[in-house]
Amino acid sequence: MLVLLASSVALLRAQDLAPRAYFITPLHSNAVTLTYGHYSGTPVFNGAVPVTGATGSYSVPVISLYHSFNLAGHSANITGSLPYAVGTFEGEAIGVDQQIYRSGLMDTTFRLAVNLKGGPAMQVSEFANWQEKSLLGVSMKVVTPTGQYDPTKLVNWGANRWSFKPELGYSRRRRHIVLDGYAGVWFFIKNEQAYSPTGPQPQREHPIYAFEGHLSYDVKPRLWVSLDGNFWLGGLAELNGVDNPATSQTSSRVGATGSWPLGRFKHHSIKVSYSNYVYSRFGANYQSVSAAWQYSWFGRPQ
Repeated sequence: MLVLLASSVALLRAQDLAPRAYFITPLHSNAVTLTYGHYSGTPVFNGAVPVTGATGSYSVPVISLYHSFNLAGHSANITGSLPYAVGTFEGEAIGVDQQIYRSGLMDTTFRLAVNLKGGPAMQVSEFANWQEKSLLGVSMKVVTPTGQYDPTKLVNWGANRWSFKPELGYSRRRRHIVLDGYAGVWFFIKNEQAYSPTGPQPQREHPIYAFEGHLSYDVKPRLWVSLDGNFWLGGLAELNGVDNPATSQTSSRVGATGSWPLGRFKHHSIKVSYSNYVYSRFGANYQSVSAAWQYSWFGRPQ
């Protein structure tokens, strides 16, 4: 059996770069987004498992729904995302080359964001006359254990646990330039059925501290490009009450994103992004490329 560490897979999407995550939209804005992402690289094990020359390549189509609303006078929005993944992993385990294939649902993610300063909840008519300057917001991301999971296999698309990420975000605009900065912490509920060579065991993971920054430029309305980067540390794993120091993470990624409207189709837009690792200590040594189509509209759900 090819032994790969589950967190090397499950954490990839958790550390995706997201420019303009606290951008305000008018009340009752809606959007459906279809995203296709491709990930490839070398998982980093640091002696945690007996695998050498490990590589992985997999694709993740995602459908997301977005809605904005008024929360006590503040602009707020909620997003739900359902990903599916297909991929292969290979490596040498105890001197034998092995390969595995996985296909299934990943964990469903929900994100609630609320603007605290810089712009109240606004109707479309008010939003048209509003000038963005500084924004301060908070968000909570929740990852639910709905993905494909088998405790007898170490490579799973689901993590079999709840995860939570409270985050503080700040955005500052100066004419065509926007600077974003986020700081958050991932908290993980215990996985009662984590893989172990001797049978499923309870596993805990210490918090991960995540920081993210973006510098973007508006070419014209709804057409922008950005440079992206992040840094995170922590995540020491504990299996059956025993810490594994080799699983402590300190990693950083950089990338670029571009978004533009589709000509006369005012409700449609396309976004593409690319990122790669700068520094990786355990589980971030990969590159990713994604493309997304979005359809947006105004109005209350019927």
